[in-house]
Amino acid sequence: MSFTVGLLFISFAVFLILNIPIAVALGLATGAAVLTSHMPLTLVVQRIFASNDNFPLMAIPFFMLAGSVMTQGGVSKRLVAFADALVGWLTGGLGIVATLAGMFFAAISGSSAATTAAIGPILFPEMEKRGYNREFAAAIVAAAGETGIIIPPSVTMVVYGVIAGVSIGDLFLGGFGPGILMGLSMAALIYFVSKRHNYGGTKWAGLANVGKTFAQSIWGLLMPIIILGGIYGGIFTPTEAAAVAVVYGLFVGFFIYKDLKLSDLPKIVEDSVKSTAVVMFIMDAAGLFSWIITSQQVPVMLANYFVSLTNNPTTILMLINILLLIVGCFLNASAAVTILAPILVPVVTQMGIDPVFFGVLMTVNLAIGTLTPPVGVDLFVATTIAKIPLERISRAILSFLVVLILDLIIITYVPGIVMWVPNMVK
Repeated sequence: MSFTVGLLFISFAVFLILNIPIAVALGLATGAAVLTSHMPLTLVVQRIFASNDNFPLMAIPFFMLAGSVMTQGGVSKRLVAFADALVGWLTGGLGIVATLAGMFFAAISGSSAATTAAIGPILFPEMEKRGYNREFAAAIVAAAGETGIIIPPSVTMVVYGVIAGVSIGDLFLGGFGPGILMGLSMAALIYFVSKRHNYGGTKWAGLANVGKTFAQSIWGLLMPIIILGGIYGGIFTPTEAAAVAVVYGLFVGFFIYKDLKLSDLPKIVEDSVKSTAVVMFIMDAAGLFSWIITSQQVPVMLANYFVSLTNNPTTILMLINILLLIVGCFLNASAAVTILAPILVPVVTQMGIDPVFFGVLMTVNLAIGTLTPPVGVDLFVATTIAKIPLERISRAILSFLVVLILDLIIITYVPGIVMWVPNMVK
């Protein structure tokens, strides 16, 4: 390994230990590497610009805006009501409602943190009122948002698709199977824990209530169908689909539910701009970071190293899963994908692994990272909602992590869970 690459990784690790924000740490580490490598500093500006100079990335601010519009426009509370009508009567009903509502809202927001923030304030107080342990309720809320970057649309999959040159539509379709598996397995865990602690459900309100809440929530449930149907029908690109989602969200909020007011728009746009700026700032810095790695031939060396260890794709995927689970503890999903995809995609393609399957698998790994300290973004959102320290929710989240890692193993070695929908559409 060259001095430049060594300095890059060591300085980045030091900046993370010093609790410097990820994007700034990436930028500082890359700047130090550029200075010591005697590259012209104009390259830094050029590479940052190149990181953003890609039309599909326009999908990120539009999906962020669509999620904010749908939340403010009353979609999230109607999705929660539908989920409550479906499963709220079960043992642990409210917790299962949180998971199911998280899956529904994931099909709108494209972000795990946004999903947690949308359903948490609605369901956490209710769970507390009904006697749920405070830490367990907070862990449920955090885990409910985890499918936000797996079930399409997904900002993380957009980033991976751009970097790896893979169809974003195929990635979106591949996310359905893992997202449903993980959501249902978390619901099963909540059921068994609730059975032990006697967390009861609400009274069954009948099929009429299911039909009524479904009719009220149908406008939100239609959004992923419109997005994916439009992409695969050749009507619009993923980027244009994101813009259509915004227009659709505004139409539903203003004219169908009528919960959206003109006075809400400045705050919605402000929140979306902030969220987009965070993602793009990380992508700029991470893009520069990954360019240094690529220019120093690290992907080639790593690919050769993996091949020298084994030529068995099963073993390679196991090693990569371990790497991604560790990385997910320290980096958010967008940063991790931007840094690692250029390194890992050549390795897996050399092994004959489908890059669409690998993109979804990478997203699943990093989604688990949203629940792991010290940088688990969903944990921080849930602690803010529940007003409890990170240490307390970290203990409560362990059982969810065990279940999700078991899901990861199943998804890794049963690739049909990811590929059956994309293959069916083709």
